[in-house]
Amino acid sequence: MQLGWMTAIARRVLPLSCALALGIPPLATSHFMWGEVGHRITAQAAVSALPDSMPAFFRKASGQLAYLNPEPDRWRSGAEQARDPALNIASGAEHFIDTEMIPADRRANAFAAPTRNAYADTLRVLGVSAEVAGVLPFRILELAQTLRIEFGLWRAAPNAQTREWIEARIINDAGILGHYVADASNPAHTSVHYNGWVGANPNGYATDKQFHSRFESVYVQSQIALGDVQPLVGLTLRVYPDLRPAILAYLNETFGEVEHLYQLDKAAPFNAATTSTADKRFAAERLAAGARMLRDLWWTAWITSDASESRR
Repeated sequence: MQLGWMTAIARRVLPLSCALALGIPPLATSHFMWGEVGHRITAQAAVSALPDSMPAFFRKASGQLAYLNPEPDRWRSGAEQARDPALNIASGAEHFIDTEMIPADRRANAFAAPTRNAYADTLRVLGVSAEVAGVLPFRILELAQTLRIEFGLWRAAPNAQTREWIEARIINDAGILGHYVADASNPAHTSVHYNGWVGANPNGYATDKQFHSRFESVYVQSQIALGDVQPLVGLTLRVYPDLRPAILAYLNETFGEVEHLYQLDKAAPFNAATTSTADKRFAAERLAAGARMLRDLWWTAWITSDASESRR
């Protein structure tokens, strides 16, 4: 299995490295994202499922929230990294969590770490790098907490001008949060099998290095529309009393679909021409899961925000 992990790591790094060496824009070759269409659909479906009691400025920002959902993938600039590698391909570790890299009996302890740095320390003891295993749960948690603080500041704003400035901050961070929540609805973002099956493969699942983009970019933009996803989101709102276990449960649910994703691809490969109803149902349900979680994190941040806390 360690060899499988190393192969998965190489697959995350090598295609993009080759692209940079050739001067090809990373967005044209990397396979890290739902793609523009899937990310926009997730945000649009999430906004459309919000209740009227959500602040009007937020509900009216549907277009901006949809635009911002793919934003972190736009930060993958080869030209900028060539100037200085500090950007590290827009913090790639924030987009995934390779669940299998953390022993099952150690995951609860690792994810209970108070901060991402403490999480990294925990993994280091296990001989695992957080940069390699991924920090997606912490990125979602950090942004959700930030959004809750900002809603509290909005409630406590001393005047209309200040409130308007805070609204801009809220929309921006809510949109960026949406990107990582959408990433986390794709099983390939939760597994070492992110771009083709690695290691032992007795079931003969796809191993091609186009698997990731075939599913979440090529297939989704060709076969999935907003109307396929919206009805699946539902209108039942959830307010999470504790963000962390809710986020981890969401990621575990997604991780549980990894083999199902590969089984579907084996039966009817994901590509632009695939018309399999099972493939379409799966993709739409995964996007709806992301939209539902995003809607509920936005709603939780609003409902649990406290103006008095923000004055301190």
